Order: sequence, then C-alpha cells, then structure tokens
Amino acid sequence: MYIQVSHLRSILALAETGSLTAAARQLHLTQSALSHQLKGVEKHFGAKLFQRKSRPLQFCAAGEKLLALARAIVPQLQECEYSLLRMAQGVAGRLHIGIECHSCFQWLMPTLDLYRESWPEVELDLTLGHSFTPLPALKSGRVDLVISSDLLPEPALAFQPLFGYESWLAVSADHPLAERERVCPQDLQPETLITYPVEQGRLDVFSQFLHPAGVQPMAVRHVELTPMILQLVASNRGVTVLPSWALGEYAGNPRLCFLPMGEQGVWGTLYVVTRRSDSDKPYMNGFIEQARVTCFEQLPGISTLAGDVLMK
Repeated sequence: MYIQVSHLRSILALAETGSLTAAARQLHLTQSALSHQLKGVEKHFGAKLFQRKSRPLQFCAAGEKLLALARAIVPQLQECEYSLLRMAQGVAGRLHIGIECHSCFQWLMPTLDLYRESWPEVELDLTLGHSFTPLPALKSGRVDLVISSDLLPEPALAFQPLFGYESWLAVSADHPLAERERVCPQDLQPETLITYPVEQGRLDVFSQFLHPAGVQPMAVRHVELTPMILQLVASNRGVTVLPSWALGEYAGNPRLCFLPMGEQGVWGTLYVVTRRSDSDKPYMNGFIEQARVTCFEQLPGISTLAGDVLMK
C-alpha cells in the first residue's frame, strides 16, 4: 500500500490553501519537501494530481480522487486520535455493566441517567440474566463492571462496597408469622420460600440463616421479578426474603408484612466489582461515586461501611 496518511493530509492542505507555498506552511514543511512528496505520488501512479501554475489551483481527476479519500479518512483519524487521548485521560471509555442483583433497577437507572450527564463520552451498556455469570465475564473483558453481593478471593478483581443492608422476611398480612416480632430459622421449615433463580449458597437467607441452623424450607420456588415474587407472597403462595431497601416501596401495602430475622438480623453488602487494572480510571470511579450518592438519597435502611474494601 503506497498511500500514507501524510499524503492525505498534504492533499487536504493543498485544497484548503490553494497553493503549494501556503500548504507547506500549514504542514510545517518546506515547499520543496511537499512538492517532492506529491511528485512521488504522481510518479508512482503515473497520473498528475493538479495543474501547476494554475490560478486558482485546479485538481486533475487523480487529485480529485485522492482528495475525496482524504476528506473521508482524515476526519475519522482525527476523531480516533481525540478519542484515544480522552481514553488515556480517563474521561472516555467503555462501561459495560453486568447485574447480578435482581432488585438493583430501583437505584441503577437513576444513577445511569445522572452519570450520562457527567460522563457523556463513556459508552454504556447493561447485561442482566439469571444464567449470566458476571464475574467470569468481567475477568474475560466481556463486561467492565459488575454489581454483586458475592465477595470472592479474586486477585484480578477489585471489590468496592456500595452499602450494607438488612434482609427481611416478607409474608402475607394474614400469614401466622405476621403476628411475630421476628422469626427464627425453624419458622421457615414448613414454608415455600420464593427466591430469585440463584444458587442457594449465594443467598444470604441460606448461607447466614437457614443452613447454619440445619434448616431447609419445605419447598423453594424460583421467580425472577421482584413484583411477581411479592404478588405471590401477598396471595399466600409462599414467603420470601429480600433486602429491606427493595421492600421499601411496598411498605404501605396492607397485604404484606415484613419481619426481621434472627436476634442479630441477616446483613449483606452490595459491591461494585471491576478489574483491578481498571480500578483507577476516573470514569469508573465516577460511576461508583454517583451510585453511592444515588443509593443513599433514594434507598431506605441502608448503611455506610468504613472505607473501601479492595480484595488483595
């Protein structure tokens, strides 16, 4: 391939200025150097680019062809160069988010709306699905940030807490447990427990509450959508355990009752997970800061955590 970017920039400068002298000055070249460069193109292709000594300067057919290419390509190259510089400065880039938390949309969508205003050069995307395995996708580069409640020893990943929260048991208002002040693990043994389609070991109700007491509910039913879960609970089709902040918007529903679990409660933490190599990028930290602000403005009953936890 003979044509180089320098050839394209030269033909553009020649079209913009109308003379070799002015074009050379614009390109910071000597007139003889620019003339030699253009003559090299003409010799290689056996065709004149422009009529010399014409006023105004007139391009030949070959020159018009090269000029059309330059006008198409050079702006794209300039835009790419600008984007690469902005990415190096940490104000532009790709932020593809993977969601494990099925209740996160209450705060995530307002966060994204505000984030777009402050970081317009960041390419945003969102992936959600119960069969999706976000941490492997994060490590492989398919996504760039994950919202998760799992704190795992992954040296390549950085875990930063968003907030702490308590999980509550939700039952129908006429359920026998609705009269209790709090529940113990054995209270759930005869129940159908409705959960998100997630492995039991990754749900706090099992890992912190039921399994340590050696208790298994009579049945477990999987439902993906929070409103549907609570509809089933309200109609006495089962009980569920959800973060208190996810239940906040249902607090006035007379068909539902929410109860703390155990003497100390069942507590969890929601994390933002990134690749450690990306953890110092300004646009990544900008998302985390905006998410924290939005969460504490909108979510009831969440708690702050002392400092950021980075897995080492």
